[in-house]
Amino acid sequence: MMYRFGYYVVAVILWLLGGKIKKENKEKIPAAPFVVVCTHQTWLDIIYLAIAIWPVQIHYMAKQELFSKKWLKWLFTKLHAFPVNRENPGPSSIKIPMKLLKEGKVVGIFPSGTRKSEHVSLKRGAVTIALKANVPLVPAIYEGPKTFKEVLARKPKRVRFGDPIRLADGKKGTKEEIEKTIVLLQDTFETLKKQ
Repeated sequence: MMYRFGYYVVAVILWLLGGKIKKENKEKIPAAPFVVVCTHQTWLDIIYLAIAIWPVQIHYMAKQELFSKKWLKWLFTKLHAFPVNRENPGPSSIKIPMKLLKEGKVVGIFPSGTRKSEHVSLKRGAVTIALKANVPLVPAIYEGPKTFKEVLARKPKRVRFGDPIRLADGKKGTKEEIEKTIVLLQDTFETLKKQ
């Protein structure tokens, strides 16, 4: 309920202030459950991805620091976010998204971190979760404003979805399959940026 309310409020405000968002290849999105993975450069890509994929609701993996205050924990939980320790990921970083996917929901992960050392580990996490849950990875890229000032300047914005990456039967969870899928995911992001 809170997610739906938040979607309409934020979507209308951003539309009034910054104009329409272009949603490309939305027909490629499969039925839930799946893991949606998106490039990550700004807090706005979290919001615009949620707007672009609506009416599908995303359960976002978010850094645990965002849940430090009681009211923030309440808010982010209502907005379908769940915490993960990015520095020292424990069993919950796999357990919670696995449970959500088994319930037929959609998990959102931004696999590229701000530090180079995070890139491989975060991509591996997204791929491992999809492999273990036997669900496709849906790649997406966001291009547009990176600051609220750029939103007000009505800078063009778009979210482009790619073909779902379906993981090979019989090889799920092997190190080779994980590494192969990480490379495929990175190549897909680069291809989507050039289209």
